[in-house]
Amino acid sequence: MKPQSVPSYSQGALDKPLLAMTIGQAFDQTAARYPDGEALVVRHQQQRYNWAQLAQAVDLHARAFLALGMQAGDRLGVWAPNCAEWFICQFASAKIGVILVNINPAYRLSELEYVLKQSKCQWLVSASTFKTSNYHAMLQELLPELEGQAAGQLNSERFEDLRGVISLDAQPPAGFLPWPQLATLGSGVAVQQLYARQASLQPDQPVNIQYTSGTTGFPKGATLSHRNILNNGYMVGESLGLTAADRLVIPVPLYHCFGMVMGNLGCVTHGTTMIYPGDAFDPTLTLQAIAEERATALYGVPTMFIALLDHPERAGFDVSSLRTGIMAGATCPIEVMRRVISEMHMGEVQIAYGMTETSPVSMQTGPDDELELRVTTVGRTQPHLENKLIDAQGNIVARGEVGELCTRGYSVMLGYWNNPQATREALDSEGWMHTGDLAEMNEQGYVRIVGRNKDMIIRGGENIYPRELEEFFFTHPAVADVQVIGIPDEKYGEEIVAWIKFHPGHSANELELQTWCKSRIAHFKTPRHFKFVDVFPMTVTGKIQKFKMREISILEIRKV
Repeated sequence: MKPQSVPSYSQGALDKPLLAMTIGQAFDQTAARYPDGEALVVRHQQQRYNWAQLAQAVDLHARAFLALGMQAGDRLGVWAPNCAEWFICQFASAKIGVILVNINPAYRLSELEYVLKQSKCQWLVSASTFKTSNYHAMLQELLPELEGQAAGQLNSERFEDLRGVISLDAQPPAGFLPWPQLATLGSGVAVQQLYARQASLQPDQPVNIQYTSGTTGFPKGATLSHRNILNNGYMVGESLGLTAADRLVIPVPLYHCFGMVMGNLGCVTHGTTMIYPGDAFDPTLTLQAIAEERATALYGVPTMFIALLDHPERAGFDVSSLRTGIMAGATCPIEVMRRVISEMHMGEVQIAYGMTETSPVSMQTGPDDELELRVTTVGRTQPHLENKLIDAQGNIVARGEVGELCTRGYSVMLGYWNNPQATREALDSEGWMHTGDLAEMNEQGYVRIVGRNKDMIIRGGENIYPRELEEFFFTHPAVADVQVIGIPDEKYGEEIVAWIKFHPGHSANELELQTWCKSRIAHFKTPRHFKFVDVFPMTVTGKIQKFKMREISILEIRKV
């Protein structure tokens, strides 16, 4: 008789109970437990808070949001790079049941407009500028009415729900509400009002919308609850063994789950100090922060760790205080992992895998896992979660066989905001989230990702779906047809190549197209390479052969 094969199904440990509370309650518990402990260090703003001071700032701004008339369930957009105000918005909104909408700081006009409309944001907190983006100017273009209306009294035809824009600039243009004014507004609201609102909230209520690039064009807003992200941050912190004595450097963006859940919430649930080295990743500032703050933990995607290891002055920074951290966002080359452990003292570094829709982490390696497992797998199932691998018919495959990875448990999103059809396509009737990633599970339950949603490109930790880019290129007057592919790249993991076919009598060169892209879409979505063709490689039945395009592009770019 043939022995019964073990199915590719695993359940995480259940020994640690889930946190049955809201994010506001968890934050208050930590602030009460460690009032004098250092909570947040924002080095580029020269700001330091202990937990008592941070709690004071959060509560004051929560009261300010009440003063602006924000109701539970309202949406507050945040469009800014990493800063103290981002943290304050995250926790102040959570305390009053307002849903935080994370807006990528790299977004340009069309992307910002889409997210504001789709989420029906009531208020937006915006930086003034960041890198090459002038946020004020973009908002003035989208909202010409701002200038002639009192702050908070916005009446826009284009954005019916939007009531006002808060600027992080102390002296913004007319119509913007300056951030410093919030303190005055907040002091006019009784603390009891905040307590009453906070006490009315439930852990299962939505608290966050994060937009993920969709395979069908426009981004979808994954809607996450207190229970989702609070517990995920907590379990990630537990795996790392975080305590109030730890100090975590967070150079990853806060608008992304990595920064706001694994970073902020992972620290808040453990009393761990959060350190923001800069408004965006910079290898020098990150190394300085590790050395000067005596950090014990560090987060990053593989490209960040490569930039730190290859930094010409790295030897001048003492990083011996480090012990752990997380590398996520893409698979890590074994040499890089070896160097991170030996040269950066991160003997307990872990790999984490997941997706925004699962809060994000569903798999993680452990501190004691051998090196081989840390570079060839994404670990085992996280506590209180289930994972399975299925074939095209939905049957669980045997261990060692390849199948689509599905996740179920507390971490799975409530659904896509205002998009029931996309929700039905991703979440089945039994609560399983279908990831679109192909994987295999070994006998010990470690999972190896072998492929993914065929088309998705991961560039420097950012997920890019070709379909979204292709639809965007169709808006260019010269472009008749376009195909977008990813090719391997040493620095970013993958780079984007756009194959373009022009309308008869039209043309554009590489520089013109890149310039056109840069003013309209996020920089990381702008193709690095272009190829101009009259036809695409196709099968006899007329199907585009992207694998052929990939092969041709790799050969051509290597020659250059």
